[in-house]
Amino acid sequence: MSELTQEFTDQLYANYQANVKFAALENAITHNGIHAALETRKSAVENTPVFSLDLTKDKVTDQKASGRCWMFAALNTFRHKMISNFQLEDFELSQAHTFFWDKYEKSNWFLEQIIATADQELTSRKVAFLLQTPQQDGGQWDMVVSLFEKYGVVPKSVYPESISSSNSRELNTYLNKLLRQDAQILRDLLASGADQATVQSKKEELLQEIFNFLAMSLGLPPRTFSFSYRDKDNNYHTEAGLTPQSFYKKYVDLQLEDYVSVINAPTADKPYGQSYTVEMLGNVVGSREVRYLNVPMERLKELAIAQMKAGETVWFGSDVGQVSNRKAGILATDVYDFEAGMDIQLTQDKAGRLDYAESLMTHAMVLTGVDLDEAGRPLKWKVENSWGEKVGTDGYFVASDAWMDEYTYQIVVRKALLTAEELAAYEAEPIVLAPWDPMGALASK
Repeated sequence: MSELTQEFTDQLYANYQANVKFAALENAITHNGIHAALETRKSAVENTPVFSLDLTKDKVTDQKASGRCWMFAALNTFRHKMISNFQLEDFELSQAHTFFWDKYEKSNWFLEQIIATADQELTSRKVAFLLQTPQQDGGQWDMVVSLFEKYGVVPKSVYPESISSSNSRELNTYLNKLLRQDAQILRDLLASGADQATVQSKKEELLQEIFNFLAMSLGLPPRTFSFSYRDKDNNYHTEAGLTPQSFYKKYVDLQLEDYVSVINAPTADKPYGQSYTVEMLGNVVGSREVRYLNVPMERLKELAIAQMKAGETVWFGSDVGQVSNRKAGILATDVYDFEAGMDIQLTQDKAGRLDYAESLMTHAMVLTGVDLDEAGRPLKWKVENSWGEKVGTDGYFVASDAWMDEYTYQIVVRKALLTAEELAAYEAEPIVLAPWDPMGALASK
């Protein structure tokens, strides 16, 4: 190994002091921070919130201090449909209801994975991976579909937010404590020679404790309820005796098996035109597996535009923290000028960022519009976020087309939009990726 010598460091000092621009930037950045000092006017001018195709101006939601973006994004696509179909002034589905059942199912998923890997050492990569984070708030599209299909949905008025759903840190801390303790109990039981019936009986006992913890922290979910509302014409509507499943069927009425996840992962190990899944990724045991079709970015954008032209918003996953201005609501590759400001070259491409752990999907939002030029090419995209109304334009963001190319990884579209060849590839036996593959990342910002 080569050490850093004093002579080398002296040369770095001399090089820095010889550049007069660096002194000015040092003053600007130390007083204002990197982003404030390097923010460009150009990005604000080019990314105004005006779009040739704009599907909704519904009020945005707020996930607060939780990682439930993937749930919020999915439920937002549903509520746009409900607001339109039932002429509602404003409406939200309960994100806390989906959150409760996700925590419950993820706990069982984790314990089943612990049982399945009981023959491996604690130091094995898979067991260490499981124990590092037994469960978290994040998720994927297919995971939220599994929850909707099993548990339905309810209005937010029926199952409102709690402290632990809006700020999930404490809940996650103690739920993970319980799960790691339960993992030790089950592994010790299996090591002692217990049969599967005994192990499953113990697991069910542990799940009762977890269920009690969740119910006390989030509230006991309703099994039946009434739904009342006034439409935009002030007409009163009410219905009693609903279940979460019957409410979903009547008021949401979407066949979720008609939707597929399409990704853009341009790395050498993931050829386009193939379907992929991720080992150990999921939440509901016995439900559909997480599955993606990998396509070039231009095709991914074509599919998103086609769905919006058909009047339907698009769930999508991206790396939202990359070159973004949260307050202004601008996602653009030129929002900060590192090259002119600091002589820093950030040239790593999308594949390189995935391969070298610089980027992956971190956040799910909803595409609700796009600005197309005369040839039908996208210039910028309208993004419905779930960070409340105090950021962006009343909570909506603008993503430049270049930013979409670089930092968007996943969309969800109707199967009917795929070609026959694409659909066959999606439905073929998927290639199984390792649990720690970047395409197994959970949207959780």
